Amino acid sequence: MPTVGVKRDLLFKALGRTYTDEEFDELCFEFGLELDEITSEKEIISREQGDSKASGASDIILYKIDVPANRYDLLCLEGLVRGLQVFKNKVEAPRYRRVSPVSGAPQKLIITKETAAVRPHAVAAVLRNITFTQERYDSFIELQEKLHQNICRKRSLVAIGTHDLDTISGPFTYTAKPPGDICFKPLNQTKEYTATQLMSLYKTDSHLRHYLHIIEDKPVYPVIYDSNGVVLSMPPIINGEHSKISLKTKNVFVECTATDVTKAKIVLDMMVTMFSELAYRTEKLSSEFVNRKVGITESTEKIAQLLTKMCLRSQVTGVGDEIEVEIPPTRSDVIHACDIMEDAAIAYGFNNITRTTPRTYTIANQECVAALFPVIDNDFFHPNLTTVFLHQVARTTLLPGLLKTIAANRKMPLPLKLFEISDVVLKDDTKDVGTRNSRRFCAVYYNKSPGFEVIHGLLDRTMQLLEVKPGRGEGYHIQAADGKNSTFFPGRCAEIFVRGKSVGRLGVLHPDVINRFELTMPCSALEMDIEPFL
Repeated sequence: MPTVGVKRDLLFKALGRTYTDEEFDELCFEFGLELDEITSEKEIISREQGDSKASGASDIILYKIDVPANRYDLLCLEGLVRGLQVFKNKVEAPRYRRVSPVSGAPQKLIITKETAAVRPHAVAAVLRNITFTQERYDSFIELQEKLHQNICRKRSLVAIGTHDLDTISGPFTYTAKPPGDICFKPLNQTKEYTATQLMSLYKTDSHLRHYLHIIEDKPVYPVIYDSNGVVLSMPPIINGEHSKISLKTKNVFVECTATDVTKAKIVLDMMVTMFSELAYRTEKLSSEFVNRKVGITESTEKIAQLLTKMCLRSQVTGVGDEIEVEIPPTRSDVIHACDIMEDAAIAYGFNNITRTTPRTYTIANQECVAALFPVIDNDFFHPNLTTVFLHQVARTTLLPGLLKTIAANRKMPLPLKLFEISDVVLKDDTKDVGTRNSRRFCAVYYNKSPGFEVIHGLLDRTMQLLEVKPGRGEGYHIQAADGKNSTFFPGRCAEIFVRGKSVGRLGVLHPDVINRFELTMPCSALEMDIEPFL
C-alpha cells in the first residue's frame, strides 16, 4: 500500500477541525485507510541517518497514512481532504468540468510516427489560473512522484511532465530522435547537454539513474518541443530547465508519455480532476446484491446515500431495487459491481455489520499440494537469499520472478536453488472478468553446469508426493518439446504430461534468457500447473 505523508496541522486546517490522534485513527479506519505512523521530519532523519544529521530538521508533526494501492485519488493532501469531507457529509462530491480558454484555441500536442519505436503514446492537458502556495506546490510535486512510483510503475508505463505554459508556445510536438541530435539544458543544470551526455551524467545520480534503463538501449529517445524548438522534456528521464514550474506559475501544461495509453489517461485524470470535465460513466446494481454481499438489510435509498458518501453519486431509478451509480474519473479503481459493494460496506462501517453464524459447516483438510512445501523447502531452497518483491502486476508465469531473485543474489555461493508456488493469471473468456487464477509450481537450479538431472529429479519427487505414478495413461511422463518455445534451449526442453494432458515444461534455459537477467551461469527450470491436483 502506498503511504502518504501529510502535515497534521495543515490537514486539520483543510478539514476544518482538529482531531486527537485516536479520533483521526478511527476516522481513517472508517474510511478504509490506516494511520500508519505519527512522526516528524526530524524523527525520520534521526532514525535513518543519526541525530547529528537531524539537528536542523523540522519538528512539525507528520501523519503517515496507508492508502489502498488502487485509490490514486487519495495520494495527495487535496484528494485526501476531499474524500474525507465527502465521507463525513461536509461537502458534496465534486463535479469536474472542462473550461475552454478565455482567448485563443485549445493547445495541441502532435505525436509523430517516430515515437512508435520507443514510447508511442502521449496525452496532455492545461491547468489554468492556479495559485501555488509552498504547501500546495509541494503537494503537486509529491503527487507526481507518488503516481510515478505506483500506477506509472517507476515511469516505465507512464512519465509525467509539468511545465509553465507562459514560458513556452504551442502547438507542441512529441517525437523521437537519435540521442546525439537532442540538445537542451535539463532541469536544475546551468548548461546544455546532448541526450548521450545526459545518460552518462545521470548514471551517478541517486534518483534519476533508476530510470535510465527504460530508454538507454533504444536507437531513438523521446522528446517534446514547443513551436519555437524549445525542449520541454526528454521523457521519462528529465524535464527542461526552460519551462520548469515555480510558485509564480499560473498556467501549467501537463503531458504524460506512455507505453500504456489507458494508464496514461488515468494518470492525466488524477493530475487535472480539480479543473477539467472528464468522462463519467454509470453502472447499475441492485440493493439486494449489496445487502446480500455485505450482510446488511438496508433500504435502496439508504444504500444510494452510502455510496454518495464515497464520492459515487447514486440515485434510485425506481425500477425495482435498482441503483444507478455515477463513476467519476478519479475512481479508476471501480471496475466491477463488487468494487461498488465494497464502498457501500466501508461507508456503512465494518464494525456495524452484525456478526452471523455461517449457514454451512465444513471441516478443514490440508490440500495435497501443501505436502510439497516441507519436502521442497528442505531440498530446494536457499535460506539466505535476498527476495525481490514482484506482486505489482498480474503474472502469467512465475519464472521471471525467480530469475530476478537469482540476479539479485549472484554473489551467493553456488548452487542456487529456488522454488515458488503461487497463482498466475490467465485469459478466460468464460469468466465474467475475462481471466482466471491458476496455481503454478516453478523451480530453478543455477550452477556451473545446467543440472537438468536435478530439475528432472525434482519433478519425479514432486509427482511422488502428489501420488501420481510414472507412465502414460493415468500417470505422468515427459516427452521432447517442439522448438517453438524460445525460453528453453533447443533440444533441451521437455513437456510434462499428466493423465494425457500437458501441464508444464522443464529444461535448460536459453542463453538469451539468461543474459537478459544478467546471469553468467547455465540454468535449468521447471514450471507446471498444479491446479489439477488441488
